[in-house]
Amino acid sequence: NLISGVMRLWEQGNRLVAMLVFVTAVAAPALQLGCLLYVLVPLNMGWTAPHTARVFRLLNSVKPWSMMEVFLLGILVAVVKLAAMADIIPGLALWSFALLIVVLAWAQAALDPRQVWDRVEFER
Repeated sequence: NLISGVMRLWEQGNRLVAMLVFVTAVAAPALQLGCLLYVLVPLNMGWTAPHTARVFRLLNSVKPWSMMEVFLLGILVAVVKLAAMADIIPGLALWSFALLIVVLAWAQAALDPRQVWDRVEFER
């Protein structure tokens, strides 16, 4: 899984790569999903959570670091290359990862930033 891959990279001395993989494949997507939930769930119920504008700005700054689609492409390339050498059995982690990509893409496609800003009071 992703966390054990990060730990193995760290143990092998590839600390910079381990941190980069952790940020782009674990931390940024988790932060992005958390920010989306924090902003959109209360708005859907007709109220705004405290500091919604700040969290929405954070969401927009985290998007470039969440490179889930690129990571999935890397997984697919690795699977194709390794298919001749080993039996590859997709497990729960791969399906969960694919579902996360679909959910994040759906949420970003359904999100209209202008509508959010119209419903949120301007905060400094």
